[in-house]
Amino acid sequence: MVSIDIDTEDGQREILERMLTIRAFDERVGELFEDGEVPGFVHLYIGEEAVGVGAAAALEEDDLITSTHRGHGHCIAKGLDPEGMMAEVHGKRKGYCNGKGGSMHIADVDAGMLGANGIVGAGPPLATGAALSAQMRDSGQVALAFFGDGAVAQGQVHEAINIAATWDLPAVFLVENNKFGEGTPVEKQHNVENLSETAEAYNIPGFTVDGMDVVAVNEAVREARERAADGGGPTFIEADTYRYRGHFEGDHQPYRDEDDIGEWREGRDPIQNFKNRLLEAGTLDQDEFESMREDAHDRIEAATEAAQAADDPAPHEAYDDMFSMHVPDIDRFARTTATDGGRTRSEEGENR
Repeated sequence: MVSIDIDTEDGQREILERMLTIRAFDERVGELFEDGEVPGFVHLYIGEEAVGVGAAAALEEDDLITSTHRGHGHCIAKGLDPEGMMAEVHGKRKGYCNGKGGSMHIADVDAGMLGANGIVGAGPPLATGAALSAQMRDSGQVALAFFGDGAVAQGQVHEAINIAATWDLPAVFLVENNKFGEGTPVEKQHNVENLSETAEAYNIPGFTVDGMDVVAVNEAVREARERAADGGGPTFIEADTYRYRGHFEGDHQPYRDEDDIGEWREGRDPIQNFKNRLLEAGTLDQDEFESMREDAHDRIEAATEAAQAADDPAPHEAYDDMFSMHVPDIDRFARTTATDGGRTRSEEGENR
């Protein structure tokens, strides 16, 4: 069963709800970062909601995705709980990774979210491996990799696509072209007009779609997923989108004009455009939209309060989940840390 059927009224409402939830989540995370409430860097997905939601809605529930450093939207699109995500962003024990991953490394393997990743271009090789596993197990699953325009210049991305194309793996490679690789405009990074032309090198289909249109993204990914599941191999999709915020929070953005951001926000905003489509179809009215938006903000505020009240991980929990097998040295370090915070010398030397 497809995770969200965009052809139904209920599905369309859920699509809008998920985009609103992503927007509310990242707006709140931006505020929390500015106030010094969350550790580390955060990279917000505001403006790109149609890509994550449109793509995830086209997948089956047991399909797999890999993400990027800008992964909050992918997580929510795949169905992860904002409360667990907000706890992870705060570094709390009840977070998806027990507070160890933070904003850039949220993962839930059971939900098919194989992880956000701070390494540019790391997602496609992981997705190729997941697709190979699915092919060998004949599971019927498809793996989709989200990655940015800057990652298209990474060698490991091309290695991953080459293997997937050569072995007809059930994979989809989805580039979120938000126009800037950190602070470098896309036209200064690549010698092609459309990044989807990359597909020609591997003799696989390549498409460029309007990444501000959730329906266009959904249709492209549905077609690519069907092809992959039928044994036709991978597809390369470029979603033409735009991030409204800097590469990271605190980025002063000397590389672009504020007027450009305004033009995208006012004329092409993915949430407003999809809302208007539903209003015109009679699927939604303005009061219902405002109620949905308020509900999204309330849900995120509740998640924030729960995260702030949650426990921090204990020092000895740093050693949990490091290895799948029994490692005596790790056990000793964990025991020592549990009793004195790791300040004494262990029986085999100083704790590190």
